[in-house]
Amino acid sequence: MAILDLIEHPNEMSGEIVRRVPEGDSGEFRLGSQLVVREGQRAIFVRDGKALDVFGPGRHTISTNNIPLLTGLIGLPFGGRSPFTAEVYFVSMREFTDMKWGTAQPVVYRDSELGMVRLRAFGTYAMRVADPQVFVGTVVGARGAYTTAAIDDFLKSVVINEFNDLLGEVQTSILDLQRMTGEIADGARHALGDDFQRLGLALTAFNISAITPPDEVMRRIDERSGMAALGDMGTYTQFQAAQALRDAAQNPGGAGDATSTGVGLGAGLGLGQAMAGAVRAGFAGQAAPQQAAPQQAAPAAAPATTTCPNCQATVAAGAKFCPNCGKALQAAPVVCPKCGTQNQAGAKFCTNCGTGLATGG
Repeated sequence: MAILDLIEHPNEMSGEIVRRVPEGDSGEFRLGSQLVVREGQRAIFVRDGKALDVFGPGRHTISTNNIPLLTGLIGLPFGGRSPFTAEVYFVSMREFTDMKWGTAQPVVYRDSELGMVRLRAFGTYAMRVADPQVFVGTVVGARGAYTTAAIDDFLKSVVINEFNDLLGEVQTSILDLQRMTGEIADGARHALGDDFQRLGLALTAFNISAITPPDEVMRRIDERSGMAALGDMGTYTQFQAAQALRDAAQNPGGAGDATSTGVGLGAGLGLGQAMAGAVRAGFAGQAAPQQAAPQQAAPAAAPATTTCPNCQATVAAGAKFCPNCGKALQAAPVVCPKCGTQNQAGAKFCTNCGTGLATGG
């Protein structure tokens, strides 16, 4: 095994967080070996599974001065030049942006208006290593390389769990959730801080791109918006029932007979009356509070009648002759002797020329 007199990692791969040198196994080092750490890196010197020191950017000479613990771990029979096995973990300290998160399955949300609905959410976050020694010891272990892809699923599950908890605390309608994404994102970033810190990481940004319901819920929202003029959820429920009846009527292939058809027609009439009342209440606007639809239709009004002046028989209003005695129910009009205009019975003057009718002049 060749002795490593120069330890460095100049070619950092995309998405790479940690690279061990040598990657496959421990390497041979000796006092005086040079360790080069570049900007944006930290190097953890490890021997026998124990982190001895963390080095920042610059060129470092391995010695018992900068790694005092080496004194008791290695022998010095060759004037301090005897080789010893160890490994160096190079940790990238840059910020990893555009890390994606999203709900694999819709999450249940209690909507203040629509009840229980399912929602999907997705977005991005950014993170960086805050404590290299904790991150390597807690997450990386003895792996030769560690990338964002290796930790992506785990961090995503942490994010989703916290997001679900936060969403359960928001008591509003999904119609208002989208405008609250900034507030929810701030809460998630604060809540996730401790979870990331335990891993030696820092969550530097958290964004919610969208919170969207499934297509069937979107259709309900569109219907609810279309019924906004009708006022409350009671009207919306009536509207939904009417739609269900319409869909059933448009499905002649379903099982049905004369009885079920009659029931459907009766339900349709009842819903029609309920919807008519709802529409009237809706278009009344804010002029008067909405009233509940009547439970049953009012009885039909009795037809108007009059009494025959001759025989006192009851006669339908508007009849010209009594069906009992045959007498005329309305007096004959008075004809003006001057202009011939027909005037109402009992008129004293002609409505056309003003001639007195009572005297004929």
